[in-house]
Amino acid sequence: MFEIRVICPPGDADRVSAALATAFATGQARRYPTRDGKRLRLYVTADHHDSSTNPHHTESE
Repeated sequence: MFEIRVICPPGDADRVSAALATAFATGQARRYPTRDGKRLRLYVTADHHDSSTNPHHTESE
């Protein structure tokens, strides 16, 4: 398990969270404003999909 941090414009946060959820098994993204207040910091706890949820990535690869 690992954590991913992304800094993005507020309008992109949902799209970024969805893309990460597609690539990894993720929890709910935690959202915090950046110091300048213009962007968001997203923190996502993630893990690799196992072969039962992602048949294109088997453990033998």
